[in-house]
Amino acid sequence: MTTDLFFNALMSLVNDLSRQVSPQQRYQHLLQKLRALFPCDACALLKQEDNYLIPMAINGLSEDTLGRRFLIEEQPRLKMILETQGLVRFAADSSLPDPYDGLIEGCDLKLQVHDCMGVTLYIDDKAWGVLTFDALTPEIFDRIDEQRLQTFIALTEATVKVANLIVFLKSRAKQVEQTLLEESDRLEMIGNSPKMQALTHEISIVAKSDLAVLVLGETGVGKELVAHQIHRLSKRSEQMMVYVNCAALPENIAESELFGHTKGAFSGATADRMGKFELAHEGTIFLDEIGELPLSLQAKILRTLQNGEIQRVGSDLHIQVDIRVIAATNRDLAKSVTAGHFRPDLYHRLAVYPISVPPLRNRGKDILLIAGLFLEKNKQRLAVQGLRLENKAKKALMLYPWPGNIRELEHLLSRAALKAVAINGHQQRVVTISCQHLDLGFPQEIQPLMTLIETPTVEINTDLKSQVDAFKKQIIVQALEKNHYNKSKTAEHLGLDRGNFHRLLERLQIPLNR
Repeated sequence: MTTDLFFNALMSLVNDLSRQVSPQQRYQHLLQKLRALFPCDACALLKQEDNYLIPMAINGLSEDTLGRRFLIEEQPRLKMILETQGLVRFAADSSLPDPYDGLIEGCDLKLQVHDCMGVTLYIDDKAWGVLTFDALTPEIFDRIDEQRLQTFIALTEATVKVANLIVFLKSRAKQVEQTLLEESDRLEMIGNSPKMQALTHEISIVAKSDLAVLVLGETGVGKELVAHQIHRLSKRSEQMMVYVNCAALPENIAESELFGHTKGAFSGATADRMGKFELAHEGTIFLDEIGELPLSLQAKILRTLQNGEIQRVGSDLHIQVDIRVIAATNRDLAKSVTAGHFRPDLYHRLAVYPISVPPLRNRGKDILLIAGLFLEKNKQRLAVQGLRLENKAKKALMLYPWPGNIRELEHLLSRAALKAVAINGHQQRVVTISCQHLDLGFPQEIQPLMTLIETPTVEINTDLKSQVDAFKKQIIVQALEKNHYNKSKTAEHLGLDRGNFHRLLERLQIPLNR
C-alpha cells in the first residue's frame, strides 16, 4: 500500500468528521476503509454496555451479527482485549473460542486456523468498546505496518467521539425542545370542554402506535401542538421530532431539504448534507401544511413512505430510514384528491388515523381558560401586578366566532392588554380590560346579540317571571354560540322542538339574523 493511498484514505475519514451523517453510517464507512487499508477478511466495532459488547458496525461478517449481544464473561478473547492496553493478537493455534465462528462471510466452517486481533478504544480515558480484525489466512497480520494501524485506531477513537458528541447534542436539543413545548402546552393545550376531552382521548389512543396521523383543523387551532403531544406520548419520544413547513419549501431546493444532497450535486452544494427525513431517523417527522406540497414532491415522499428509504440528491446510495409520520393541513384533502391537486395514494398513506382539532368557537368556556393564560403571559411581559377581563369583555369573547382561532385570541389579548396598560398606567394594582380595548369586529349577523351584553342578566327590582326569562335568554345565547348560531342544532342541543324553540326566540326577543 502506497503512502498516497493511505494518506487519501485517512483524509477521507477526517472529512467524515464534519459531515452530517448518522453514527452507524460513520462507523460503516470507517470499517470499509479499514478493510481497504489492512489485510483482513472481517472487522467489527463493538460498544461495551454493562456486561455485554454490542456490535455497532460490521464488515465481512454475516448480517445477523448486528443482532447479537456478546456476554463478556463468555467470550475470553473479547474479555482479554478489554483487559489489555494496546493491540492484542491471538496465535493462529489459540485454543480460545472465537466469537465469530461461523459468522465470517464465505466461510461456513468453524475457524480452526486464522489470524485474529483486537484493541480497546478509549474515549476520554474510559474504555468505550473494541475494534476487532479477523483474517482467514494465518500470519497475514505480520504484513501490517503497526504505526499506520495505530494512526487508524486513533482516528477510530476520534470518529466514535464525534458520533457520541452528535448524539449528546441531539439529546440536549431534545431537552430544550421539550422545555419549550411544555411552555407552549401551558399556553394552548388546555381545556375542559367535551371537544377537547375527545381530542385528548384520540391522541392517547394513537400516540402509542406507529400509525401515520393526519391532523386536520382550521388555521390557528393548534395542530402543531397536537403533533408534539402525539410524539411526546409515543415510544419515539426520546428521539427528535423534525418539523417541515411544506408551504415554505422553495421548489428548487425542496428535494435537497427533504432528502439531503452530496457535495457537488448542484451549484452551492459545498458539502454533504442530511435532509429532514434522514435527520428524523428513529424519530418523528411532522409535515405541516402538507396540502401545499407540489405534486412532484408528493411522488418522492410517497416512495419514501412505501420503501422506508431515501436517496440524497446526487447520490445513487439508498439510505434506510425508520420514521413515524405526522402530517397536518387546514385543507380538505379529500376534495384536493378529487380535484387532482393531491395524490390519492399519498393521501391514504397519510390519513391512516385522522384527527380533527376543534375550532375555538366550538370549545365553550375553554376560551376563557386560554384567555387567562394569555393574560398571565402579558402581565409578566408588561410588568404589571395584575390583568383582568371585565365581565362584558368575557361575554364578548364568548360570542365572537374566532376565524383565526387560538392564534387570533393570543394576538387580540396582547393588543388589548397593551392598550389597557397604556390608558391606566403600570402603577395600578389591577388593570381591567374592557370591550373597548378588545376592539372586536363582530360579523353583521352577531351584532344584535351584542346588545345582550350591555344589559345586566338580572334586574333586582324585576318580578320572578322577568328574572326567569332573563336566565333563559342567557342559556339560549350560550347554546347558540356553542352551535355556531345554527338554530336547528341549538334546539336539538337544548332538547326542544324546533317550532317551540323558534317561538321562544321571538317571545324572549332574541334577535338572530341568519
